Amino acid sequence: MEGDRFIVHVDMDAFFAAVEQRDRPALKGKPVVVGADPKQGRGRGVVSTCSYEARVFGIHSAMPISQAYRRCPHAVFLRPRMHVYSRESRRIFTVMLRFTPDIEPISIDEAFLDITASHHLFGTPEGTCLRLKHAILKETGLTASVGMAPNKTTAKIASDLKKPDGLVIVNPDNLRDFLHPLPVEKLWGVGRQTRDTFKKIGILNIGDLALREPEDIARRFGKSGEHAWMLANGIDPREVKTVAGVKSVSNEHTFDQDESDPAQIRTILMALSEKVSRRMRKAGLKGRTITLKIRFHDFKTHTRAFTLPDPTNFIEEIFSHAARMAKAFDPGQNPVRLLGVKVSNLADTKDQLSLFGEESTVDQKKERLHQALDKIKDRFGEESIKLRDT
Repeated sequence: MEGDRFIVHVDMDAFFAAVEQRDRPALKGKPVVVGADPKQGRGRGVVSTCSYEARVFGIHSAMPISQAYRRCPHAVFLRPRMHVYSRESRRIFTVMLRFTPDIEPISIDEAFLDITASHHLFGTPEGTCLRLKHAILKETGLTASVGMAPNKTTAKIASDLKKPDGLVIVNPDNLRDFLHPLPVEKLWGVGRQTRDTFKKIGILNIGDLALREPEDIARRFGKSGEHAWMLANGIDPREVKTVAGVKSVSNEHTFDQDESDPAQIRTILMALSEKVSRRMRKAGLKGRTITLKIRFHDFKTHTRAFTLPDPTNFIEEIFSHAARMAKAFDPGQNPVRLLGVKVSNLADTKDQLSLFGEESTVDQKKERLHQALDKIKDRFGEESIKLRDT
């Protein structure tokens, strides 16, 4: 059992869809699906997220968009506006920083906070959570569900129990009482396959697992089973990692129809490289490893990577290597279903210096050019400038 820690999990409610409903009040109360174009049920791609009104119809994130359309053809289907969601995410994290510097981002709309050392500045731990929720709502017009517990696993479970706009507090003295009645798949890392395996030996809820002999669980399931047993008993000593950082920046595209035209494939690779390049500059990042992901019409998926001697966030470098790796697969003879471009092995731009401690004149000019293009897009939209493949 753990105590003396106050770990908070903040999870924005149906984030992308909530932003759309806020910005377009006519959508409030309607089923909203953010994702690929459904094309009257013939579209490809998946649901990014959906409003709670859409979830009534069984729609959920990562569902094929065609299936979502069949379940609710009268829903409002919208393409994602990632630049808007990113802006709102920055506002939300700025609010969180008012309450503690100990923040571990999990995704664009989700984070762990450790308020152990800061809650006294705002009253009680529970009062701090309430003030945090109210501050996010006031700043962004969006609701967040919050869970607080002595550890990360329980805080994450708690934040999910009373969505939307929920607040669930778990204290050390009722930690096990809170966990044990819940389905075992609520535990972090217990997916459908593990759940079904547990079910075969009579483990249906977290309490069933917690009351088993740890040696038996370890013998049956190895280290992963031992870890699950510890979580079931409220044992999770992991700290909130404030320096985890971003590990990669990526974008993917699923074709409406399998594509074998090399020119069209290069066009999409250019667009993906441009998005990755722009996101990296906004985050102040450069990277050395460029990875291509390619999925063919038979769903076979391959990845290829190339590591540069020096880090970059320039589109022309990212694109040239991605296109070269794609060409090796001879897509003209093997229709492509999906393309993805990722840059990893990242570092902050301010830490990146040349051999002599400063960037070359050519790189400085390129940097200024890219920053100028970014400013134009910030003001006039993503479509205001389109780079051409030469």
